[in-house]
Amino acid sequence: MKKIYPLILIAAAFTLSCNRQGKTYSDTPTSGVVTISCDETFAPVLDQEINIFEYQYPEASIIPIYTSEVEAMNLLVTDSVRMAVATRDLTDAEKSALRQKQLIPRSVHIATDGVALIINRQNTDSLLTVQQLKDIFTGKITSWKQINPKSRIQDFSVVFDDKNSSTVRFAIDSICGGQPLATERLYAQGGNEKVIDYVAETPGAIGIIGASWVGNKSDSTNLSFSERVRVVGLSRESFANPANSYKPYQAYIAQRLYPLTRNIYMINTSPRMGLIRAFSAFTASHKGQQIILKSGMMPATQYVRIVSIKDE
Repeated sequence: MKKIYPLILIAAAFTLSCNRQGKTYSDTPTSGVVTISCDETFAPVLDQEINIFEYQYPEASIIPIYTSEVEAMNLLVTDSVRMAVATRDLTDAEKSALRQKQLIPRSVHIATDGVALIINRQNTDSLLTVQQLKDIFTGKITSWKQINPKSRIQDFSVVFDDKNSSTVRFAIDSICGGQPLATERLYAQGGNEKVIDYVAETPGAIGIIGASWVGNKSDSTNLSFSERVRVVGLSRESFANPANSYKPYQAYIAQRLYPLTRNIYMINTSPRMGLIRAFSAFTASHKGQQIILKSGMMPATQYVRIVSIKDE
């Protein structure tokens, strides 16, 4: 992952400030330095996009600020950055605030992601219904024995990355129907990698995380997940079984068979065709979408063919 050096950030901010005051710009579509904000959930794929873009244009430097989705959008709306990557578009109030600064936002749907549920390798209860998941998040289910009376695991905990992250907002809005998350046995870890670490070490834990974080990096087909944890299969039915449960594989995300999917947007407010807009165009291009495909997400602007293979 690309490191953000404070000295570079200060220099970039100073240059940006001078440019705005003098209405001149030091960046071009293929050169210069710009800073963008991004929900930390998507750091793995955005790092790849930046690395390939900078390799293609050696005089370009894109500095990512990985933070919570709330902060990423706040940086955009306050004009601290001219691009944000998030799982939602701007609200009407945010668009109005930007227009008051004479900034016209442009949103591009770049990918569709799955929200994965992970459990410890010792836990064999790897099939859940969406209703059970809602009951877990709202505190109605507090023990693994309520899911499976024969479970050898008693203690229960739910972990996530950050209280202001896109995954927490998704859990509240899309899983819990607007109901608040239960605060008991609910823990923020401060990052997606730390969620994986905690679940890998804690038998009773269940983690909510972006699916791209748990892909098997050695598997170029994206047909397996990290061996450190188990990925939960989810069912929309009242009872989960192997036939009606799905994991966040790309094909199931594309067909919307996996219940927990969300769109990813690249939002920019740049008033000109400089480095910001060029990077957005690159991400939506064939090459940029291929990077998204290889990350385990579904590309938004490229045609994808799904092939069924029957094992005889």
